[in-house]
Amino acid sequence: MSTPPSLHALIAALKTLPSIGPKSAQRMAFHLMQRDQKGAADLATALNNALIKLKHCSLCNTFAEVDLCDVCSDEKRQHNLLCVVEMPTDLMMLEQTLAFHGLYFVLMGRLSPLDGIGPKDIALERLLERASDGIVEEVILATNFTTEGEATAHYLAEMLRARGLKVSRIARGMPVGGELEHVDAGTLAQAMLERRSV
Repeated sequence: MSTPPSLHALIAALKTLPSIGPKSAQRMAFHLMQRDQKGAADLATALNNALIKLKHCSLCNTFAEVDLCDVCSDEKRQHNLLCVVEMPTDLMMLEQTLAFHGLYFVLMGRLSPLDGIGPKDIALERLLERASDGIVEEVILATNFTTEGEATAHYLAEMLRARGLKVSRIARGMPVGGELEHVDAGTLAQAMLERRSV
């Protein structure tokens, strides 16, 4: 049985989402068409509105509907601290901690030579311009602790230090409430290396 072209296009579009394979995309498409057409219409409207209204904040590069996002336009933030993250979701997670009161810069990706993503494919030039504005004193690198995230942090640290900026990296270690026997060896070793006096 052949799939109608419009249904085939919907399944193909859903497969572009992260962690969604062909079977999941097919289940979602059939669910939306068979059981939740209002939800499908709401999804289509929300996607269309996001495509029309969202742009990048002129300072931090995250998504916003205005020139400056809420964080960048907040005068109470510490403008001399700049935290660099890979994606807007990372910024959102850090904001939820209420532990950081500076500003952010979102790379919208990370270096990954194997995937063909180099320095020109992330917002590196915008970051260097932003960090060199004469206000920023310290840049905190909060890229993920993946191979690509570490490579990105190393590359950025070299570039930023060459411009006379203080560069730091978020720490790794034990999760809050974690028990030693349930922590992987790499995390435990890093926690030991990055211990601090009490």
